[in-house]
Amino acid sequence: MREISSEKITEVVKRLCIEANYNLPEDIDKSLKKFYENENWTIAKDMLEKIIKNVSIAKNEQVPICQDTGMACVFLEIGQNVHVTGKLIEDAVNEGVRQGYTEGYLRKSVVKDPIYRGNTGDNTPAIVYYDIVKGDEIKITVVPKGFGSENMSKIKMLKPSEGVEGVKDFIIKTVEEAGPNPCPPMVIGVGIGGTFDKAAFLAKKSLMRPIDVNNKNEKYAELEKELLEKINKLGIGPQGFGGNTTALGLNIETYPTHIAGLPVAVNISCHVTRHKSEII
Repeated sequence: MREISSEKITEVVKRLCIEANYNLPEDIDKSLKKFYENENWTIAKDMLEKIIKNVSIAKNEQVPICQDTGMACVFLEIGQNVHVTGKLIEDAVNEGVRQGYTEGYLRKSVVKDPIYRGNTGDNTPAIVYYDIVKGDEIKITVVPKGFGSENMSKIKMLKPSEGVEGVKDFIIKTVEEAGPNPCPPMVIGVGIGGTFDKAAFLAKKSLMRPIDVNNKNEKYAELEKELLEKINKLGIGPQGFGGNTTALGLNIETYPTHIAGLPVAVNISCHVTRHKSEII
């Protein structure tokens, strides 16, 4: 049994909150540049150029890429042979978020109550997901999720008879209705299967997979490619100005489901799809 202190968890979460908000993942950065080279619409190309410049400034000057520094979603993959000493894990995570958002000069966007509001002042509490895995390590992934894009996300309980065509139609319709609101070009996470809540979780988790890495299942890899092509033909374009760059990537994650169900969730992310991981 390996012991890991809660202080170490706090330290890592703090650092990841700051780094994720300052530095865009390499796969997203590369995709922006690739789409810039292939974009034919002048206004769209100009907008992509500005986005790429903004990403570069944030990285070089170590400032937030976007003013919406998100609600901290923290994914913990905890080895079953790990014992955490000190504080409760969730308290350690929230302390890391508190320190990271304060010391990194990141906007505090979390309110105490969903209806009656009232800012918590330190961007806590985080949304924490736990997964028990083999080994004696903890993998921490911080995903700062902005709400301009989160608000455009949807879930639908399809009938099994609607099949793959029903899934495609729902995903494309969700993106089309989102339009310019999620600050395209988007990254689209799709969860299919499980239950109502599991599908939403899969959609969020899929955003952490690099967009240049396909689903391991050949059928779903083809579906990812087909949907991305169709979405980029919608003509929404960067920031809604038209063009063929509406989405940078689309990832699908699946899970077995009930014979009577076909849950599908679409978690939309803007071009600032931030996530940063570290293994303790």
